[in-house]
This record gives sequence, structure tokens and C-alpha cells, in this order.
Amino acid sequence: MDEYDVDAALQQALDRLTLLADVNSALAATVDAREGLRRVCRMLAQRMGDWCAIDVLTERDEIGRVCATHRGPVLLQGEETEAPLPKPPPDATGPLARVLQGAGPFVLAAAEIRPRERMHGWDLGQARIFEQLDVRSAVIAPLRARREVLGALTIARWGSRPALSDDDLMLVEDLSHRVGLAIDNARLHRQTEHIAERLQRSLLPALPGAGPLRMAARYAPSQATAQVGGDWYDSFVLPDGDTAVIIGDVAGHDLQSTVEMSQLRNMLRGIACDRQEPPGAILRRLDLALHTLYPEFTATCLYALIQGPEGGPWQLNHSSAGHLPPLLVTRDGDTRYLQDARGMLLGVDPEQPRTSASEPLPAHSTLLLYTDGLVERRRESIDHGLTRLRQHAAALARHTPDSFCDELLTGLAPTPTDDVALLAVRIPEPTATPAGATGTEDGGA
Repeated sequence: MDEYDVDAALQQALDRLTLLADVNSALAATVDAREGLRRVCRMLAQRMGDWCAIDVLTERDEIGRVCATHRGPVLLQGEETEAPLPKPPPDATGPLARVLQGAGPFVLAAAEIRPRERMHGWDLGQARIFEQLDVRSAVIAPLRARREVLGALTIARWGSRPALSDDDLMLVEDLSHRVGLAIDNARLHRQTEHIAERLQRSLLPALPGAGPLRMAARYAPSQATAQVGGDWYDSFVLPDGDTAVIIGDVAGHDLQSTVEMSQLRNMLRGIACDRQEPPGAILRRLDLALHTLYPEFTATCLYALIQGPEGGPWQLNHSSAGHLPPLLVTRDGDTRYLQDARGMLLGVDPEQPRTSASEPLPAHSTLLLYTDGLVERRRESIDHGLTRLRQHAAALARHTPDSFCDELLTGLAPTPTDDVALLAVRIPEPTATPAGATGTEDGGA
């Protein structure tokens, strides 16, 4: 081998290593798996072939073409990106069908990829695209992970470029392996997200359904992590008739924080039902219990009681352990944060005294409890987030509690980067309702 051949071989090896590195970077540069596959598809069409497509088996057991792209001015008469197809039937014998059924990879000449007589209908779509593009050679490789076929990678060439050959097969196999792992990782990530969200939601309680107060609550998981979190809300009626409304946030975003959240909620329920003391005293007892049982535990919590005779009027007796203040929104859209009775978060100093504060709750007003995922933004003061919440809440003053929560999530946290929990309580008009009867809802009219 002369010096020129050695240099050419070294350059080819360097080009292939560079392509592999660039494919890895494209797959790792975005959390959107489909966008990563599109970037890889465009890269391979430009640098290895003239046309590239990635087909993936969907969760509905169909074949979805995630992307298909070509370089140059060539235009197809039909669509390159097809609607989902059913999985290939056993009697489909085209190269794409065989790859999706577990065979391959294949290096194909023009005669093997053009439409033929008696070709199965499932195979015709790909063959017609190759015919329109005047493809002269192609490589089709399975996308595999954990011994399972997840899809197919197709690279094709046309015109005067050298045909794809067995020399390219090792590179394409390596590329398809990396793409298959990226698809598998994305699926595992989605599955973990769904499991985490179901676990979190299973730990959140049902709200009291009887009585004049109307409530709604929402939990929105973070879109930036697949891990469970520690945001939570709760509400229940105490033996003396007061209604407890609670919200909190346990430090961390992992399974341990969710376990701690569940333990915290259950301890608080037990202490509150047993003692029926002012909120500040209840939070202090909770802090002492946490310090004894879980000395490394930290969390914020807002514990409040809605108090008053059965027909009203009502007041709020509350205390905060490092949590953001509740927001009171009147029927006319006036807003006010209830800033009194603030204290350290749980787990810092259990001997610290805690106070309680009382506020009247006007008829038709809405009390909102929330976690920081609703208002906090990176590189922004928390005051900006609290002002933004007041403005949105004021415009929703006459919405029902369910609509109130939904609109706040849509307006302030459509794709939250942190977990969000909300609890909204609508205060009705005081009435002289006989014992056992329920009040009426404002209805947002």
C-alpha cells in the first residue's frame, strides 16, 4: 500500500470516528428524543448518504416514520414522512419488513429495492420512494436494544456517488446501535416518569366532599425530571368541625423525599386530630416528632384551620413553617398575601416557638395554597413570581375552584420545571342553613 493509500485510509477512519462522535453529540444535546433522531437523520443524509430515514415501532405496535430527509434539490412526488403503518405481516418480504422482523442489516443494490411484480402491498411504499429518488444503493439496519428490535435505520445513495457497500456495514451497525440505545433510553425515561407520577398521585388525598366549602386541588409533576418529588397538599375535617387545609414541600426530588412526604402528612394528620390546638402549636409538635424520628429531615409546611359556625362566617387560623404565604382573592379581584405567623422550616430548630394568626375570610373569596414550583423561575426574584401570581389570580376571581386551579397551571406553569401543588378553597355566603344542610356554591357567575 503506497503512501497515498495509507493517507486515504487514515482519513476515512478519521471521518468515521468524527461521524460517530457527532451522532453521539446530536443524541445527547436535547432531552427531546424525536428532535435528537431528526438531527441524526439530517447528519447522515448529508455526510454518509443522499437520503436517510428512521422508522420506530410505537407503543401502539405500529411503525412510525420519525424522520426522513435528503440532501440536494430532489423532490418527491409524494410524502417522505408517512402515516403510521401496521407492523409488517409475515408474508411481507421487502428489506424494511425483514429488518423490522429481526433480520439484517442489509446492503442493497438498485434491483433489490425497486418495485417488482407481485410485491406485497406493505413493501410498496418504501420501494416507490426509492424509485422516485432513483436510489442506486442502500443500507438498512435494525435499531436494537436489549435484544429487541425497536425500528430501522435506512441510508440510501443515488447519482454518481460510489455505491454503499459491505465496507460501510460496520459503521452503519455502530450507528444503528447508538440510535437504538437512545430510543430505548427515551422510552425508559418516559416509563419512569409515568411510574413516578402515578406513585406521587396515589399518595395525595381526596378532598372533603361535604359541607359548604368548595375545594379543588391539582398536582403537576416536573417536566424536567423523571423523579418523584415532595410537594403535597391535604385537607380534612377535624373532630371539632374545623377544616384543616395544608400544603408543603419536602426537600429533594427522589423516592426518599416522597416517602418522607407521606410520613410527614400522616404524622401531621395524627397530631392535628389528637390535639386540636392552634396551628403554631401543631407545627411545633410536628417539628419535635420529626427531629426525634428523622433528624435529617427538612420541609416547608403551611397548616391552617378554616373555622366558624356551620353557616359561617368563617376565618382562617394559620401558621407557616418556611412556606410561601397563602393568597386571598376576593370576589372583586382584590388580592392579598397572608404574611403573618411565619416561622422556620421544619427540621431546623424544633425548640423554636411558633405563632398563629387569624384572618377573616370574606364571602365568595378564594383562598389559594401553592408550592414554589408555581412562582419560582431561574434567574428571577421570587417577588416577580408572586406578583405574577396575584395578577393571574385576580383575573380568575369568579371562576370555580376547579377552573381557578386549571387556569393558574396553564398560565403560570404549562411545562413546570419543578413540581407544583395547588389547593383552592371557595368561601360561600354565610347562611342560617339548618344543621346538616350544605351551603351553595357561588358558581363563578
